[in-house]
Amino acid sequence: MPSSPCAPDHVRRVACVGAGVIGGGWVAHFLARGYDVTAWDPAPDAEEKLRRLVAAAWPALEQIGLADGASPDRLTVAATLAEAVADAQFVQESAPEKLELKRSLLAQLDAAAPPGVIIASSTSGYPMTDMQTEAADPGRLVVGHPFNPPYLIPLVEVVGGKQTDAAAVEWASHFYEAAGKSVITMERELPGFIANRLQEALWREALHMVANGEATVKEIDDSITEGPGLRWAFMGPCLTFALAGGEGGMAHMLDHFGPSLKSPWTRLEAPELDDTLRTAMVDGCDEAAGGRTIAQLVAERDQGVIDVLRATGRLPRQRTEGTDGNASTTSSMGDEK
Repeated sequence: MPSSPCAPDHVRRVACVGAGVIGGGWVAHFLARGYDVTAWDPAPDAEEKLRRLVAAAWPALEQIGLADGASPDRLTVAATLAEAVADAQFVQESAPEKLELKRSLLAQLDAAAPPGVIIASSTSGYPMTDMQTEAADPGRLVVGHPFNPPYLIPLVEVVGGKQTDAAAVEWASHFYEAAGKSVITMERELPGFIANRLQEALWREALHMVANGEATVKEIDDSITEGPGLRWAFMGPCLTFALAGGEGGMAHMLDHFGPSLKSPWTRLEAPELDDTLRTAMVDGCDEAAGGRTIAQLVAERDQGVIDVLRATGRLPRQRTEGTDGNASTTSSMGDEK
């Protein structure tokens, strides 16, 4: 693989190919970080939807804090894929999760992007080894797997395929860090990567409980948001379990609770997603929404993430002017600290 045309922290123009929920979220993130962004999506109404998504995300991004010069006006929507990547210094692909489509699109991007420019895929599950088979220069193709919404959730998982150059993985990881992301650089490929596999296990168990009439959608969601989810916002499941061992830590926890691993507490096989289960999940989510629109739920989610990030010290607290004219620091919920 030729060396990248610029250092990771010198990138100024990013191309985003695919402008749906994930691709559009990437666009919003890169714009907020002060990049010039060129986007392309084959859908006829893609530009209208993309600009609407960016406008909806911008108030949340303003709360987080924009980079110098950040503006939605730095977004250009290209007419063709080739035009979108012609002068890109980094390319983020976010096409639908269809393997043949990914293979073809990554090959097209490889042919059109400037030599040496790193091309990352937002795939949520495919190994890069399976996607890079048609590219002339597979060495510059990496996975850069984000989480929704990419403009708020810090994590991105980076990993290469069998034909990916190790330097490309290193460059991509440094670029994402420069772009304000929290990066896990994986040492080996794993279908679904790390976080999605954990999410999927929880999701399958939830579907089993609904399918068997053991719990409702609301009970399942409440069990997380009012329980372990509060801990997971700042401490992962492994360290959380270690604390269950008291002063003995993980060793005592495993000795004490290890036998429960053989208890029938979980089902690892996915249930049949038949019409009955599908209806139960859809109706349950409608009930849980309580009449709130998707836009309202997105706004609540975004604010919730901001509040958690700020409360756990991963964002600066807001500064407000007191009645005496002195600035005070408060949390996003107004609690003075």
